[in-house]
Amino acid sequence: MKHIIILGDGMADWPVEELGGKTLLQAAHTPYMDKLAKQGRNGQLVTVAPGFHPGSEVANMSVLGYDLPTVYEGRGPLEAASIGIDLQPGELALRCNLICIEGENIKNHSSGHITTEDADQLIKYLQENLGDERVRFHTGVQYRHLLVIKGGDKRIDCTPPHDVPGQPFRPLLVKAQVPEAQATADLINELILKSQALLDTHPMNVQRRAEGKDAANSIWPWGGGYRPKMKLLKETYPQLEKGSVISAVDLIRGIGYYAGLQRLEVEGATGLYNTNYENKVAAALEALKKEDFVYLHIEASDEAGHEGDVALKMQTIENLDKRAVGPIYEAVKQWDEPVAIAVLPDHPTPCKHRTHTAEPVPFFIWYPGIEADTVETFDEEAAKQGAYGLLKEDEFMNLFMQE
Repeated sequence: MKHIIILGDGMADWPVEELGGKTLLQAAHTPYMDKLAKQGRNGQLVTVAPGFHPGSEVANMSVLGYDLPTVYEGRGPLEAASIGIDLQPGELALRCNLICIEGENIKNHSSGHITTEDADQLIKYLQENLGDERVRFHTGVQYRHLLVIKGGDKRIDCTPPHDVPGQPFRPLLVKAQVPEAQATADLINELILKSQALLDTHPMNVQRRAEGKDAANSIWPWGGGYRPKMKLLKETYPQLEKGSVISAVDLIRGIGYYAGLQRLEVEGATGLYNTNYENKVAAALEALKKEDFVYLHIEASDEAGHEGDVALKMQTIENLDKRAVGPIYEAVKQWDEPVAIAVLPDHPTPCKHRTHTAEPVPFFIWYPGIEADTVETFDEEAAKQGAYGLLKEDEFMNLFMQE
């Protein structure tokens, strides 16, 4: 049996007053996810291990069955792998957002969703002016970039910028967790302040302001760590001899790299509501014909949740159902070799909260001939009645790969 996980990043939510107290999954028109939940088996999954921040890197590694206390090294090393940076011993890799500062406050974590092309000019400018033999800036995707510090100490407290929209940035600057890490914290804070002076008057930002766009006028490093020691998925699941990951997000592609999955490039994949679902689905089906496993990650709902946009998030959920889950189901149900489909979020990103939370997420597993449970729809409440109950750690992946 072949296997595909369709991951709707941040798709779970809280009850929304304007939706009559329903969650977005409850209110959205999702006939395919509801059908497969009804024909399959359901449950909840704890994706954030105790003591961990509910980041997408934590949650997606959990979905894939990795033991977080053993392998987690932060977001930066995963993004380094995705863009081809081979970290050396002692190198600290940090996710480096380009963010928008307005006055003294963080306006948003994405500089108004700056394009990769625009961001590349700014990252190269920072490398020219702030980079040296110890400090290196590398261009990633859109607002998501990389800062590598040779000899950096990971024992620092960094605040993810998507957690603090509207808050003053100075109290959120990096803090050392131990005295030995103070030099690293001081260096990063110095880079943040210097980046603001450099970027504020850069022609790219002058042009962006003139066009009514948010300026990309500060870096914000976070999620630092060293090269992780992750097993290949096929070492744990021998039936998964070959597989692929499809995502527009660097950190997911980085997880795929360390997991031994092929990272597929898809034209038009943006990580936003306008991502090219059709190309992603075509790539997933083509890979699944030749391989054992596909991890199809779609970021759109998470970004809408960070923006607090209920209508947009509803649209992204309905798009996932109509333009991804539906076409994949309709295709694979005709195949001679059966395909198991699992659909789930990695974590909630409630529109009211505008950042990630750690509540368990709903999931279903469907394949031809599975014995259905009594669940009728796919949503946070219905999943509580599912036959799989509440799973944690590697229980979901173990269960899914046994099918």
